[in-house]
Amino acid sequence: MLARFVLLRLSTSPLAEACVRRFPLSSRLVARFVAGVTMEEAADAVRELNRGGMTATLDHLGENVTTADEARRSADHCRQLIAFIAAEQLDANVSVKLTQLGLDIATDLATEHMRGVLAAASAVSQFVRIDMESSLHVDRTIQVFRALWPSFKNVGLVFQSYLYRSREDVETAIGDGVRVRLVKGAYDEPASVAFRRKSDVDAEFGRLTERLLRSGVYPAIATHDERLIEAAKRFADREGVSRDGFEFQMLYGIRRDLQRVLVRDGYRVRIYTPFGTQWYGYMMRRLAERPANMWFVLKNMARR
Repeated sequence: MLARFVLLRLSTSPLAEACVRRFPLSSRLVARFVAGVTMEEAADAVRELNRGGMTATLDHLGENVTTADEARRSADHCRQLIAFIAAEQLDANVSVKLTQLGLDIATDLATEHMRGVLAAASAVSQFVRIDMESSLHVDRTIQVFRALWPSFKNVGLVFQSYLYRSREDVETAIGDGVRVRLVKGAYDEPASVAFRRKSDVDAEFGRLTERLLRSGVYPAIATHDERLIEAAKRFADREGVSRDGFEFQMLYGIRRDLQRVLVRDGYRVRIYTPFGTQWYGYMMRRLAERPANMWFVLKNMARR
C-alpha cells in the first residue's frame, strides 16, 4: 500500500519526472508499457497483437492540457489516428481522455472537440472509448458524454470500481445501452469518495462485473487479476453469456502469458496500447496499480 501511495504521488511530480527521464535505463522501462512514440510504431505493436488473435485500443498519451491550442492539436491528432487505423486496416479503436481535449479549460471546449472526434470515427465505422480520469473529472466527463450520446452511439465510457458512485453510474449506463469498460481505478483518491482497501475494490469489481455481464452491452472487463477473471468466466458460463458477448481488456506489456491463454480458450481480448512522448504519468500509475511490475521489469533489465 505504501509503494502504491508513493508511486501515485510521484506520478504528478515534475521533479520526479525529470529525474526518471534522465535515468539511463528509463527507455527500457518505458518500452515495457508503451508501444513507441509514433503512430507507425504503435501500428507495428497492434499488428503483432492482431496476429496473436487480439484487438487493441490505442491511446495517444497526454492529458491535462492547459491551453486551447494544445487541446486543438490533441483533437487533430485523435482524428488523424482514426484515419490512420482505417487506412492501415488495423483491428483497433481509440481511447481518449477528455482533459487532453481541454476539459480542464472548459467543458464546452472538450465537448466540441469530442464531437469532431466522434464524427471522424463514425465516418469510418469506428468506436471510441472515453477514458475516465480522477474523481474530480467524473461529473464533467459524463456531462460531455450526455451531450453527445443523442447524436453518436459509437462511444463508450469507463467506470472505476474503487469509486462509491460507480454502482449508480453503471446502472445508468446499462439502462441507456452504453458500452462500459470496468476498471479498478488508478488515481490517488480520498476515502470520502473511494474504497481504500484492495479487498473492497475487488469485491465491488466482482459485483459490477456480474451486473454488466448479465445486463450490459458488450462490456469490457479490464483486469489482470486472475481471481477476478476466473470469477467472470464462471459467472458468464452460469448465465449463458456468449464468449462473443463481452471482452477482457488488459494493458500493453502486462501479463502477456495470461493474454495468450484467454485467446487460446476462445475469449475476446483487447489490449490497451498507449504511445507517444507523454508517458511518465501513465507509466507511474501502471506501476502503482501493481508495484511488483516495477521489480519484475528492473530485474529483467538487469539481466541484459
